[in-house]
Amino acid sequence: MRPLQQNDVFHAIAHPARRAILTELRNGEQSAGALAAPFAVTAAAISQHLKVLKDAELVSERRDGRQRLYQLHARPLRAVVSWVDEFESLWNARFDALARYLDRKHGRRGPPPAAPTASRSRR
Repeated sequence: MRPLQQNDVFHAIAHPARRAILTELRNGEQSAGALAAPFAVTAAAISQHLKVLKDAELVSERRDGRQRLYQLHARPLRAVVSWVDEFESLWNARFDALARYLDRKHGRRGPPPAAPTASRSRR
């Protein structure tokens, strides 16, 4: 196992609060206060989450007067998508095996399943 690095994208998205922050930032640039509003944690905790996201280059920060505004940079998430895609054939094979098993056990109901599409949106 490789050592954990603080700027690791996988480490950055491991925490649900950081994933929620990234999801919020899809809607555009937001202040730290706005990002913290949905969470029942301290401002220091949100600040730490934002630091992890900045270190992983998933967000950038700019000052506007007294506010700090954060913006999403999704490009580093390509590494995650690439890694997950490596398992696509494994999951497709397992789902196909499950479908065959269920067809044998319960009989086919309805039309055959459509072939999986490989056209995933990449940004």
